[in-house]
Amino acid sequence: MNHTATDILMQMMRPYTDLKDSELRDLAAQIPVATYEKGTLLLEQGSIPTKCYFVIKGCIRQYAVTESGRETTYQFYTENQSITIFNRHQSDKSSRFSLSCLEDSILVVGELASEADMYQAFPFLRTLTRDMIEADFGIVQDAYAAFMASAPEDRYLSLLSERPGLIERVPQHQLASYLGITPESLSRIKRRLDHPQIRRVK
Repeated sequence: MNHTATDILMQMMRPYTDLKDSELRDLAAQIPVATYEKGTLLLEQGSIPTKCYFVIKGCIRQYAVTESGRETTYQFYTENQSITIFNRHQSDKSSRFSLSCLEDSILVVGELASEADMYQAFPFLRTLTRDMIEADFGIVQDAYAAFMASAPEDRYLSLLSERPGLIERVPQHQLASYLGITPESLSRIKRRLDHPQIRRVK
C-alpha cells in the first residue's frame, strides 16, 4: 500500500479507536487496496455482493436498470466514503444495484466472506465498523429525507453546496437522474442560475 493510502486509512480510523499511531499504521498496512480503471463494473445488478469498498480516490456510481431499460442513478461515492450493498433482507441475497467506476479509482477492498476472520484477528474493528456504518447511515437517511422533500432546483443547489466538485466529475445525464429530473430540466436550472435575471418558469 502506498504512503498516501496508509495515511488516509489512519485518519479514517483514528476517531474510532485508542490505538497508537504506530499500531494504526501497522493495521492500515495490512488492509487490501486495489486500483480499478474507469468503466470497471464492481458489482452487477442481480448478482450476489461479495465485497465492500472504501474510496481512497475516485468516483463510483450506484445505479439500477428496470426491465424496460430505464436507468436510475441512486448515489455517487467519492473520496472517504464507504460502499456496502445491504441485501440480507433479500431472499436470494442478490443486489438491486450495480456499482461502476466513473473514474480511475483506488479502493480499499473488503471480502464479506472473511469478515468474521478479520474481526477475530482485530477485535476492535467490529466496533469501529459498526460505528462508522451507523454514522454514515444516519447521515444518508437525513440527507435523503431532505433531498426528497425539496424542489429540483433546491436539490441542485444543495448538491453544489455540499459536494461542489461532484458536478464536474459525473456525466450530466447521470447527475440529472440522481436529482430526479430530466437532462433538459437540469440544463434549464443551470441556465437560470447562471443568469439570475431570467425569470423562473413556474
